[in-house]
Amino acid sequence: MSEQQYDVLIVGGGIVGLTLAAELAGSDFSVAVVERQPPRPVTDTPECRVSAINRFAIQQYQQCGVWQPPLNARAGAFEKMTVWDYQGAGQISFDSAELGLPALGVIIENNVLQQMLFDAVQQADNVTLLCPQEIGQINYRADGAEPPSVVLASGETLTAELLVGADGVNSRVREAALIARSRKSYQQQALVCNVRTSESHENTAWQCFLPSGPLAFLPMFNGESSIVWSLDDALAEEKMALADDAFMASLAEAFEYRLGEIQHTGARYLFPLSHGHASVYVKPQLALIGDAAHNIHPLAGQGANLGIADAAALARVIRQARAGGRQWQAEHTLKKYQRQRKGANQLMELSMTGFKELFGNDNALLAEIRNAGLSLVDHLPALKYRMIRQALEG
Repeated sequence: MSEQQYDVLIVGGGIVGLTLAAELAGSDFSVAVVERQPPRPVTDTPECRVSAINRFAIQQYQQCGVWQPPLNARAGAFEKMTVWDYQGAGQISFDSAELGLPALGVIIENNVLQQMLFDAVQQADNVTLLCPQEIGQINYRADGAEPPSVVLASGETLTAELLVGADGVNSRVREAALIARSRKSYQQQALVCNVRTSESHENTAWQCFLPSGPLAFLPMFNGESSIVWSLDDALAEEKMALADDAFMASLAEAFEYRLGEIQHTGARYLFPLSHGHASVYVKPQLALIGDAAHNIHPLAGQGANLGIADAAALARVIRQARAGGRQWQAEHTLKKYQRQRKGANQLMELSMTGFKELFGNDNALLAEIRNAGLSLVDHLPALKYRMIRQALEG
């Protein structure tokens, strides 16, 4: 069987893996991306799996030529964000106008963003997309006795100077490199679907903290909202079992009718929630990005942004090293990427777990503290907008 050699071999062609490929498009690196499934087709009916993309990510995509019409019209900009506690009067709001920005970010369907990336990467002469392709085996030796390689189900072997795991929570690249990972279930599931409400979403991302978990209404380009409702396992199954009318009534009540009645709901899906972190992001000739390295609770919508920032940082580190004539694939070089990203990702994981525990507790005293804290921060503009700028700029 044949053997193909590349500088960078990316396992996983989801949003994060394709982002790295887009960052390296047009460079002097030869890049291959191996992905099992092509993007799900973009249809007139929006999908409910969405991501909240911040300004940093959008700017990266604009620079890479990814953010192109007509698909970028499927991004729903949100200009405001409102967060409140179901158990009190505490509330905090953010407005892009007060920051001098046109929007805080966008909500975009995952398959739309993946297709945009796919289209951009396909046009790059230095990037080879191997999709759909099944992987039979991943070979990696930290001692460098042989280069990292991937054997496809077809029998073809791909070797690389740098193997990148962008293959999600159950990363086979991470397993092949014998990198340990912590993983803890929240004993919760995210119920997601698209809904139409009687009142406009006002280009606002809404989030209510309920004792059962946060409930978010995210504004979509077509006037609908994508909901993400974090629920304890048993309650999630109960909500899934409801008929549409009963579910819509339950959802409107949980959301305190902020957007009026729920007039229509699409198909509902459940996704288990967990958090975890790889012990290291890099080894000689190997790096992990996105969910292969870390995953967090979705309550702040930062999961995709963290992975996009990983891809941008790794691309920047190896491009600078090669331009300087240094060993760009060596562990000491790759550790620069790890230093840039691991601490920030761990802090976000810790913060989201802390928020989940704080707001998921129905203790009356904690409820008072939470509500006082939300109201206090809302009346301290300097602190409030320092927080939001950090989230927006990656």
